[in-house]
Amino acid sequence: MITIISGTNRAGSNTLKVAEYYYNIVRQRTSDVHLFSLKDMDVHYRSEAFKQVESEWLIPSEKFIFVLPEYNGSFPGILKTMMDSSDIRKCWWHKKALLVGLADGRGGNARGLDHLSNILHYLKMHVHYNKLPISKINEELLEDGSFKHDSTRINIDQQIDAFMQF
Repeated sequence: MITIISGTNRAGSNTLKVAEYYYNIVRQRTSDVHLFSLKDMDVHYRSEAFKQVESEWLIPSEKFIFVLPEYNGSFPGILKTMMDSSDIRKCWWHKKALLVGLADGRGGNARGLDHLSNILHYLKMHVHYNKLPISKINEELLEDGSFKHDSTRINIDQQIDAFMQF
């Protein structure tokens, strides 16, 4: 199972649009994929709703795709809070991760990708080498949730294909 995590709880975010785009692409390759948005989930404590998501999606997943917006030079704290609230041994240890960074600026949240990579390594996860920083997301992302440039779509397809074989 693959779980795609939209790494913010901000309503109307481009992050969720990109996570949905990834979901649709991965869904063409396997039916065993889920999209987990932090938007409607209180992850500050281990509520029954959080435990249900954990048992249905996080624990059974072998692979995760993290879509990370840039917040203050890194990734959103709500994602770290979610991870801190989870059973780290069951949810994260020895599993695989793919990282996608988003920013309105030119860096594509490269620093946030590095920060999360370090945390995931601490959690004994295997991080795929192809971390994709997507810059100028407000110009790149179209209203229908697709990407303006062919090169971005090609890079995403190649990233997903490599991750599926990882």
